[in-house]
Amino acid sequence: MTCSGTFGAYRPADLARALGFASKYKLDLLTVDGASGGTGMSPWRMMNEWGVPPVYLHSLLHRYAKRLADRNRYLPAIAVGGGFTFEDLIFKGLALGAPYVKLIGMARGPIAAAMVGKTIGRAIEAHQLPVYVERFGSTREEIFVTAAELRREFGNGEFDKIPTGAIGLYTYYERLAQGLRQLMAGCRKFSLEHVSSDDIAALTPEAAVVTGLRYIMEVDEGRAEEILDN
Repeated sequence: MTCSGTFGAYRPADLARALGFASKYKLDLLTVDGASGGTGMSPWRMMNEWGVPPVYLHSLLHRYAKRLADRNRYLPAIAVGGGFTFEDLIFKGLALGAPYVKLIGMARGPIAAAMVGKTIGRAIEAHQLPVYVERFGSTREEIFVTAAELRREFGNGEFDKIPTGAIGLYTYYERLAQGLRQLMAGCRKFSLEHVSSDDIAALTPEAAVVTGLRYIMEVDEGRAEEILDN
């Protein structure tokens, strides 16, 4: 049986408890969501403004996971979420949490992609495409860049049955995948397990303290001087 748990942006002690319980009871997956605090019953301001911001929460998560790992304690696969929408954020989330974070959780971005795809499909059927979409064409094949690939994969009959919401979602994920490949290639990391905190840096001293990352002005310190002196 697969067991998983989800933790929200609450107090650091609660994060430690969640990770400790996940370790003790050997959960398969723990998701740490850096979205704002509260639940569906909470006041609107709490839903949007309270809680621990994702960078802080996920930095604490890395600190606590390392503490358990250094003591040879069991660690579940860890996923992080909270505002991830594009490939650069995915890369940063994996690098900041490496080697403990294995997955990035997403909700709002994929849902928006599916809804936009569905809306475009309805506009195509009604012949009422907005100008900013119509400039690409008036059919699914012209508007969705992955349509030709999907038609080859599924054949004409099956492709015509695929909802445009699903095509929009697939196209969104293909964009993320290609962008992530480009970032990884730039770092010479050709599989996800090789992504590490050395691939990113902190732009301010405060960010360096919070995340434990190197401050950008100190990255390659010594090595750069050696290059200039030779």
